[in-house]
Amino acid sequence: MANVVNNEIRYLNPPTVEVKKKKYCRFKKAGIKYVDYKDAEFLKRFLNEQGKLLPRRITGTSLKFQRKVAQAVKRARHLALLPYVTDLLK
Repeated sequence: MANVVNNEIRYLNPPTVEVKKKKYCRFKKAGIKYVDYKDAEFLKRFLNEQGKLLPRRITGTSLKFQRKVAQAVKRARHLALLPYVTDLLK
């Protein structure tokens, strides 16, 4: 204990500081007006591994388009283009 001269904490790897990127609505940025329920690959971006819809705070989608995405996912599930529940979707 007597050999401790500095009170700094040393790490093996430097601690990473995450820089938060500004979230944006990809629909407004790309100028998309209609969310196609038949495009299952596009809709999979808004689902997690269990097949649940990701919330707006994670995707950054605006409220208007989040509602349209939710409706499109429901329609795609009804037509069996997307599963309701799954173990590993991605």
